[in-house]
Amino acid sequence: MVSIATWNINSVRLRADQVVRFLQEQGPDVLCLQEIKCAEQLFPHEVFEAAGYTHRVVHGQKGYHGVATVSRIPLREIGRHDWQANGEARHVGVELLGPGQGVVLENVYIPAGGDIPDRDQNAKFGQKLDFLERMARWAEALDRPTLIVGDFNIAPLECDVYDHKALLKVVSHTPVEIEALYRFRDAHGWVDLGRKHIPAPERNWTWWSYRTYWQDKDRGRRLDHMWASPALAAQSVSHRFVEETRRWDQPSDHVPLITEFAL
Repeated sequence: MVSIATWNINSVRLRADQVVRFLQEQGPDVLCLQEIKCAEQLFPHEVFEAAGYTHRVVHGQKGYHGVATVSRIPLREIGRHDWQANGEARHVGVELLGPGQGVVLENVYIPAGGDIPDRDQNAKFGQKLDFLERMARWAEALDRPTLIVGDFNIAPLECDVYDHKALLKVVSHTPVEIEALYRFRDAHGWVDLGRKHIPAPERNWTWWSYRTYWQDKDRGRRLDHMWASPALAAQSVSHRFVEETRRWDQPSDHVPLITEFAL
């Protein structure tokens, strides 16, 4: 059995203690982090080394974005894609070399897209759509068992947000974003593990805004995802989101997801 987790940590140095607590309590074999917000030379390697996650691949940049994959299983880096074509650190791919050998694990942080859902009025929204189109073209050529995880910044289903009608014109739940995400899905036949194991319309939100007390009205969205190639998805045996991390002191606005595979 191999367990793989993903978490937008919103600054790995600020929340290193929380990551260690999560690793100790949940024990995933591999953890993919997004929005680490640090350059590679400032990543807290010693924290993960002490926790037993001795294999690490980091693609960071100063103060913004950044992704990292830490593991108890040997792995090797196989690529970094610049799907936004602007040099931001938003992706790293690895291949597992120990248990689960041969599985490709892609860790991605899709752009949020700004506040206005119109590429003519908001360049960031256009960049987000272009990012997804480049991902779709990449996915068409995949021929290996692959798991792609991370903060997709899109809640595709009506039940993936607290109020579908209220958010139809809000970035992360607009029809144009969802259509772009589904083109990416169809390019490889990805299986959404969150909805394989927690079928719609069951609640499995992963993000709550800092702007409102998160438990007060439970205004959540499912922005974080784990998608697998069909053959690999068939080997997934469980999936869960770890909502208690949102109750910790100074938490990330996202919670972790964990999937177990019979590998």
